[in-house]
Amino acid sequence: MPWIQLKINATQSTAEPIGDLLMDLGAQAVTFLDRHDIPVFEPKPGETLLWGDTDVQGLFPADTDMQPVLTILKDAQLINAHNYRFDPLEDKDWEREWMKNFKPMRFGERLWICPSWLPIPEPDAVNVMLDPGLAFGTGTHPTTALCLEWLEGLDLRNKTVVDFGCGSGILAIAALKLGAKRVVGIDIDPQALQASHDNAQRNHVDDKLELYLPQNQPSDFKADVVVANILAGPLKELCDVICGYVDDNGSLALSGILNEQSEAVSDVYRTKIDLDPVTSREDWCRISGKRA
Repeated sequence: MPWIQLKINATQSTAEPIGDLLMDLGAQAVTFLDRHDIPVFEPKPGETLLWGDTDVQGLFPADTDMQPVLTILKDAQLINAHNYRFDPLEDKDWEREWMKNFKPMRFGERLWICPSWLPIPEPDAVNVMLDPGLAFGTGTHPTTALCLEWLEGLDLRNKTVVDFGCGSGILAIAALKLGAKRVVGIDIDPQALQASHDNAQRNHVDDKLELYLPQNQPSDFKADVVVANILAGPLKELCDVICGYVDDNGSLALSGILNEQSEAVSDVYRTKIDLDPVTSREDWCRISGKRA
């Protein structure tokens, strides 16, 4: 069915009330996007992760009378004449539209991430066949690309690895295909663990991948390599947990960090990890180093 999208430019203080009101007014979905058009991850209870100049998008059936919606938003002083617009959306198979734009990508010299429905471009390379499903991680986002390139640059033969926030399993599976002997993947979302398991089976490495929800994660496991691609806030809060997985002389990489957040995250970790220079791509960065 066709849809109409109401896009409202909001501030940090108005974005959540607008989102709540749109849902009350019949929106079928509400999305928050920051100034870089990157979807904002769902905050923890009581926490707001919205950056300034947030766009709030509400999706309504195309036959919805939008005038009452606008009237209520204006009466609540949440919109004005200049901070919203309507975008009609065609009736498409959106999953197939997305799949058309996901192409094989190379990271470093030998690692390829390949959509599972397309031919492999270099059969002799290290190829990860990926169908992300509902989980985060395709390699198209700079944070994932930074982590993949870091892993590709390591000698992972016979190493143990922790992928903290494994999402689609892209980093965990890449590590296994690059020679790791055992990978532990941890994520708060059961759908992510299912996607990681399915992708591991697709790549014939599921016998080497262990998957856990946080409450079940191993507490006494030490790894040669730890990678955590989540967000700056949780990275700071979970420093002790994440560093607890890094074995003596082990390597750590952190991503999901905006450039302006890098110093604050580095300050938390540099007491435990000898940090390398920060690596940036677009608005995002990777922090890496080794445990002394």
